[in-house]
Amino acid sequence: MDIRVANELDYPDLRMIYLESRRKTFHWAGKEEMTLEDFDKHTVEEYIILAEEDNQILGFASLYLPDNFIHNLFVHPDFSGKGVGGQLLNASIEKMNKPLRLKCVSENHKAMKFYKNKGWRKVVEEGNPGEKYWVMEYE
Repeated sequence: MDIRVANELDYPDLRMIYLESRRKTFHWAGKEEMTLEDFDKHTVEEYIILAEEDNQILGFASLYLPDNFIHNLFVHPDFSGKGVGGQLLNASIEKMNKPLRLKCVSENHKAMKFYKNKGWRKVVEEGNPGEKYWVMEYE
């Protein structure tokens, strides 16, 4: 598996991964409101890395470098549980300065467990009822 910086030619696949992953795992959100264009809106001015194997994109992370913040980390549903997320997380940590932060939706129990197992700690839960998320930190 290779980790590399994304380029414009990767965006169609990244849009699909973002859409399919959210529709499959975000059971608390309105699936009909999610669109391919969300990827572009949600990654403005972000540094995007991706995981690839045999010319197939397996997942990506988008980083807001000025704040050492992981904004998105998504793995294609077909490759979940195969180490892709861990490799993207490690590459993200290597790219930025500690402490790093991210936000994880409180309802996303699988992601919360993933980050906890990778050494991230919960700092504070924020947001409105039904839209709560944890700010998490890695030092």
